[in-house]
Amino acid sequence: MNRDLPIGIFDSGVGGLTVYRALHGRLPEERFVYLGDTARVPYGTKSLSTVERYAIENARFLEAHGIKLLVVACNTASALALPAIRAGVGVPVVGMIEPGAERAVREAKSGRVGVIATESTVRSGAYSEAIRKLAPEAEVTERACPLFVSLAEEGWAETEVARAVAAEYLGGLREQGIDALVLGCTHYPILRRVIQETIGGGVRLIDSGEAAADAVAALLDAESLRRGGFDTETGRLLKARAHAGRLCDDLDHFYVTDAAERFARVAERFLGIAPSVLEAVEIRGQDELHTR
Repeated sequence: MNRDLPIGIFDSGVGGLTVYRALHGRLPEERFVYLGDTARVPYGTKSLSTVERYAIENARFLEAHGIKLLVVACNTASALALPAIRAGVGVPVVGMIEPGAERAVREAKSGRVGVIATESTVRSGAYSEAIRKLAPEAEVTERACPLFVSLAEEGWAETEVARAVAAEYLGGLREQGIDALVLGCTHYPILRRVIQETIGGGVRLIDSGEAAADAVAALLDAESLRRGGFDTETGRLLKARAHAGRLCDDLDHFYVTDAAERFARVAERFLGIAPSVLEAVEIRGQDELHTR
């Protein structure tokens, strides 16, 4: 495997940009290629077989563009399709569930863990299963918070509406005395301040994207896949970017399957900057990948 290849990231839409941000912060001297499947979002209303098919198509698209590792930034795809994805591509794959669960177990001193996620991720029970596999005595409570997605995308994260919604969703979790709360949807870190205010300062928020970024760093080290020296022009640019902390520059490539202009607007809300290189593509079916 060529360690100078980029890291691939896919999500059902724009939420995975928070994972891109976490990866960029943790591994600033790496390059990234991102696919947002905005034509087929949301995945949460789809059947297991459909989610698996979409996820494998996305993974193969990124693999065909030359990546050394794949990050499944979609919690729904991570919960429902990770084994199928790993069987369908020839690169290492990191999802959201296991890294988030591992960090929650470390941070939850009382053993009481809350998980907030989309309805499909909660229905899957993937976080509860992963947490109890690591800590059988853990008490896990999951809550679906679907409106958080719209609040994040519409730029309403710091509004009284967001605070009212958070109070409705999180009141029961606060009463149960949890001391760790997993943000089990990639949109939720955008509402981190409101969530923290609502749940209380004593509860540790677990960003599954940040946990996944740590897992990716460990895997790159274990497989000797970290980028090498910086004797090429691209390497010098990457090193300069690492010092400046620049996101979304022309060293990273972003693809979407629909609504590129909206993606760019939401990216600017999430990251403070729109992607420099953004391309619309069509994924018509397995092994049928078309640029438009």
